[in-house]
Amino acid sequence: KTYLGRPVTDMHRSHAMGVLGESLRGSRPEEALQVLEAHLALSRRYWSHDENLVLIAQTNVAVCLSSLERLDETLILRREIYAKMVALFGVSHEGTIIDGLNLASSMVTLNLWDEGTSFLRDQLLPPARQSLGSNHHATLNLEQNLAVALYNNPESTCMNGV
Repeated sequence: KTYLGRPVTDMHRSHAMGVLGESLRGSRPEEALQVLEAHLALSRRYWSHDENLVLIAQTNVAVCLSSLERLDETLILRREIYAKMVALFGVSHEGTIIDGLNLASSMVTLNLWDEGTSFLRDQLLPPARQSLGSNHHATLNLEQNLAVALYNNPESTCMNGV
């Protein structure tokens, strides 16, 4: 009730919506999705100049969609997030690599073995190794996802490229 009297453009009200959506995600994910989508719409409408704020709101919606097992929608949103991160920060930025990891995980979950494997091997792992190092947790997670994609791909005959 504290934020109801505030204008829609009030940043505190917007932040409260985001916190509410995140809080609902564990116990009431359908309701959380509605709140998070409203928060994303407000962020795009009133704070489109703050691309990081919009990316955070998009990521929260993607996580909620994933928890609801709406995986095709999650994949679409993760592609959009990754493309924006590349445009804003480049392929070697840690946040971009982590969003790429999230995208690759969505691909593997949807059994998009070939696309996931080539994305991990060709686009994510080289900049991760170069900028973060081979022992960084994100690089190791990328390696693990590649191994899972290769192992679970029924058409894969070897583990080349790992």
